[in-house]
Amino acid sequence: MLPLYVTSGEPAGIGPDICLSLADRVDERPIVVLADIQMLQARADILQKTVELIEYKGQVESSQQGQLYVEHVPLNADVVLGELNPQNSAYVLEQLRRSAEYAMQAKSVGVATAPVQKSVINDAGIHFSGHTEYYQEFAGVERVVMMLATKTLRVALATTHLPLREVADAITVIRLQQVIDILLHDLKTKFQIEQPRILVCGLNPHAGEGGYLGHEEIEVINPVLEQYRARGEQLSLCLPADTLFTPEHLQHADAVLAMYHDQGLPVLKSQGFGEAINITLGLPFIRTSVDHGTALSLAGTGQAKSSSLHVAVDLALTLAHSL
Repeated sequence: MLPLYVTSGEPAGIGPDICLSLADRVDERPIVVLADIQMLQARADILQKTVELIEYKGQVESSQQGQLYVEHVPLNADVVLGELNPQNSAYVLEQLRRSAEYAMQAKSVGVATAPVQKSVINDAGIHFSGHTEYYQEFAGVERVVMMLATKTLRVALATTHLPLREVADAITVIRLQQVIDILLHDLKTKFQIEQPRILVCGLNPHAGEGGYLGHEEIEVINPVLEQYRARGEQLSLCLPADTLFTPEHLQHADAVLAMYHDQGLPVLKSQGFGEAINITLGLPFIRTSVDHGTALSLAGTGQAKSSSLHVAVDLALTLAHSL
């Protein structure tokens, strides 16, 4: 049975801590963590956690509770808890490279990712804007969609990691069509929702208020939405984001499409931070992730919560089962 890979992320943060908690699970499908095995053992010792780390070399049997399969990725420099080191940026990217390569070569069902620190990778002189964009480029697909989800809410993004002043120009007819096509396809195929109901946020306050607060809704967004509605797809026209996220609207929605990162994600994270996950739609493999950052100050303290990683692994395994 093909494994699910889990990247351990930034070694100075809580990624290794939460990955060690995967040893508490017993799953039918093998889970393999990409990490420096000596560093992971040292972290287990700091946390006073008894874990049997088994080096993975392509063969795996069902693990028992207290065991964790690890594919060794060597660090470039020693890790100091809570202190970022650009020398280990290549180590972090090697985890991502291997996880993407194995998925593309059908050596795994996909990947769940622990957090990385974008700034230290850029400090190493390597352009890096995030996991989502990395996997998109590696897979060679024109567009992917970032969607975060809790047990009761899914929020997809028309744009991701862009400065706010660039968002309006980025919302084009072609981008919206690509995003909506991917969102509809993956909700239907991966999540088994036959007729997805999607609420769409306007870009401007009050969804532009008939053009008084912006023209993007009139000139770009609503005309695209009308095309899908004419085909029978259940998409709303632009709704004001400040009222869209109310219970009476959300109770009949399968997903929300927000125009930019901080329009939809603060609402989702306020409802389920620590229980939310990030899913990259549009890839030829499964990719889920935690909804939080590296939490450098919590590394090695035993205070890091691993719930988001477990939810990400659960969803990845569920999606793999449905393929």
